[in-house]
Amino acid sequence: MPPRSHVNDPYKAERFLPSLEEAISSERFATYLAHVDGDREQALRLYEWNIAASAAFYFPLQALEVCLRNACHRRLQATYGVKWYQTEKLKLDWQAQDRIRKVLSNSNDPSRPKEPPDVVAALSFGFWVSLFGPGGHTQPYGRGPRANYEMTLWRPALRGMFKGAQSLRRKDLHRSLNYLRNFRNRVAHHEPIFKRHLEKDYDSIIRIVGWIYPEQCLWIEQHSRVRQILDKPYNTPQIRI
Repeated sequence: MPPRSHVNDPYKAERFLPSLEEAISSERFATYLAHVDGDREQALRLYEWNIAASAAFYFPLQALEVCLRNACHRRLQATYGVKWYQTEKLKLDWQAQDRIRKVLSNSNDPSRPKEPPDVVAALSFGFWVSLFGPGGHTQPYGRGPRANYEMTLWRPALRGMFKGAQSLRRKDLHRSLNYLRNFRNRVAHHEPIFKRHLEKDYDSIIRIVGWIYPEQCLWIEQHSRVRQILDKPYNTPQIRI
């Protein structure tokens, strides 16, 4: 959560409030008003801080998603073959199968089959996170046996991609990744994130990326603005968005 402090500066929020509140919508702005006890100027400052924090998190969240999906792809290729997503040996649950089918069928050029890099790039972050879950039913509407991702994905393939982790359980990792997936969705849909423990979110991103690619983790830290933004009170004068 952002630190709270009061500063005096010549910033005149009343210039922007009427039009911005209409553009933002009164319902959305109400979330920020409630947090600052109805102070409209402070609510606008908090809204601006929330935008700045969301923008700063875009880079590390993107890095996490790209690292995760590419590492998963390499491990699954090594275990199940180049087009692992089409092999029956993998025994993916119905939801994962359906996502893959939609990716394979959704093409502007049906005559050109999709290659593995195309499929990997088109599958959502939610898909990759789901591979660390327990696995759902293998047929629609809850029919068929349940997939066993512990035995078909985690132990033979995916556990090996986290070389930097001393001891790691699949379900603990899935819980952390799913929490970050929800966070990513809030950022992508321009939702309030200021009530979250953002320092812990950032530390979690860095930790998971570091388990996969330690050098990538250092690269994120070198270029990320997250810690800089989190160190600033939300009512810092003219915070750069």
